[in-house]
Amino acid sequence: MARPRTFDEDEVVAAARDEFWERGYAATSVDDLTAATGLGKGSLYGAFGDKHNLYLRALDDYISSSLDEVRASLRTPKLSAYDRLAGHIRGQAKALVADKGRRGCLMAKSAAELGATDDAVEKKVQRAYATWRDELVACIEQAQRDGTVDVEQNPQALASVLLAFMRGQEALHKGGAKPAQLKAAADEMVSLIPIG
Repeated sequence: MARPRTFDEDEVVAAARDEFWERGYAATSVDDLTAATGLGKGSLYGAFGDKHNLYLRALDDYISSSLDEVRASLRTPKLSAYDRLAGHIRGQAKALVADKGRRGCLMAKSAAELGATDDAVEKKVQRAYATWRDELVACIEQAQRDGTVDVEQNPQALASVLLAFMRGQEALHKGGAKPAQLKAAADEMVSLIPIG
């Protein structure tokens, strides 16, 4: 008879997520994961199968919380759609500036390290970015209905540009761009959105 689990699975996934986030997939050993989670190898393998499955669970956890933040930012009912869109762009820059260790986004790191060689990772990241883009599209379309974004603009194309900008900001941050540069770029991007 199997013994009941005596650990909180969510806490283990969060600890593993932070380890992968800090080191990357390849550089994180099973010993690193046992040290971070406090589980023995047998318990780790028994609960998650292997390092790759644990990584996918950790990535799912990260994506879920990240998309919850995106939705909250772009759906805030107290603000106009345009203000939500502008706030989201500026908020992403503010989050980058707050990331003093320049750890960055686990989705972006996963795509860079494994996207070309790991189908499961590629699909998860692709779906996450598609969801983020869809949220941007919905906000842009609402702003167009409100008359604050030019109705002649293609919402899908504009959303893709904004998403590419925000992901590019992260690369600049990791490359040492100063906080003032990131904030100024976010303000400039907002000013470039064609208004209605």
